[in-house]
Amino acid sequence: MILPIYLYGQPVLRRPTEDVEPGELDVKQLVSDMYETLQAAEGCGLAAPQVGLSKRLFVVDGSELVEDYPECADFKQAFINPELIEESEETSVYSEGCLSLPGISENVTRPKTITIRYLDEDFKEHTDTFTDFKARIVLHEYDHLEAHVFTDRISPIRRQFCKGKLTNIAKGKTGARYKYKR
Repeated sequence: MILPIYLYGQPVLRRPTEDVEPGELDVKQLVSDMYETLQAAEGCGLAAPQVGLSKRLFVVDGSELVEDYPECADFKQAFINPELIEESEETSVYSEGCLSLPGISENVTRPKTITIRYLDEDFKEHTDTFTDFKARIVLHEYDHLEAHVFTDRISPIRRQFCKGKLTNIAKGKTGARYKYKR
């Protein structure tokens, strides 16, 4: 089922998230719905707060990026209760956008390599290291679980330039090409 994506201004995007407990949600169905929503919106990552749930869960699917980022060909997975355990000092800059902030993109500096511990859909623990664009996708979605959006990571001057667009999204004056909730 395609879920509505919550747009900037929705309180759930700024609310702290809670761990997903085994048996509390139909995790496999939620993950399936989030992948379907992600595909319909033509994104590469989606966090639970973006579909209205204050839970520590996100999905990524880099398969559509394979032409520009071949390393993302098989990068489709769910991250439950993730914990960032290491970040490299080396960084990279890339223009990011977000399904919850339609029409806005800005250069964001992020660590080039990260190590993250998380559970999969079967609640099996994993610890993986990601680099380059995979790390960026994971960090972007991880930020949602920490009640941040990518514009929190840009310079104050650039954030000021985005203020009008953010206000319009929050006031419902900007829509999206996919199913959304204001």
